Amino acid sequence: METPPPLRSFGRIRSRTLKPRQASLMETLLPSLRPPAEGPVDPAGLMPGVRETWMEVGFGGGEHMAAQAAAHPDVVILGAEPFLNGVASALRHIDEMGLRNVRIHDGDARDLMARLPDAGLGRIFVLFPDPWQKARHHKRRLVSPAFAAEAARLLRPGGRLRLATDWADYADQMLRVVLAEPRFEWRAERAADWREAPADHVPTRYEAKRLGDCAPVWLDVIRRPD
Repeated sequence: METPPPLRSFGRIRSRTLKPRQASLMETLLPSLRPPAEGPVDPAGLMPGVRETWMEVGFGGGEHMAAQAAAHPDVVILGAEPFLNGVASALRHIDEMGLRNVRIHDGDARDLMARLPDAGLGRIFVLFPDPWQKARHHKRRLVSPAFAAEAARLLRPGGRLRLATDWADYADQMLRVVLAEPRFEWRAERAADWREAPADHVPTRYEAKRLGDCAPVWLDVIRRPD
């Protein structure tokens, strides 16, 4: 008997009609940035000679992903986002900034994660994922024990998982999930460690809207050595 797929953790995949330039980039640029559509994906093979591979799960409009790629040209940023308007926005950033170290999976991040090897990533970012505010929808939230276990599998020892949300009950859930995963270590020592964004964080327009019910909460955890 086949295992049923995980519940969908994202909402709509398209909103307004794409602008002509965005539509053109979807046709011309995106195909060259996609990782292999089937079979195992080797992070080291995405761009030969780079120091390591990072992943952003649900990159929204791509502002943070593009800025991190620009700041770290020796790192490949592997982004996953099912919302087509967000993908189109990210392509515009990539094109305008002349980035060569970004790869994009325009679909469910979990499908791609399942095809990545153990300990192949240096960082994973999950910034302000869909909060699914209603209690009956909490089961659709991305950050779950299964997701944490998969992230721990993918990160190299010493690698980092960075989570952020501006919904208080989701922050509580994230913390419970992280602390329950034995391969992660949270080294927070003072309130500023979760109340203030990490020094290398790049704010986005979505983050600035403060659509949640609390100030942003940050959880930056480290993959323990095996």
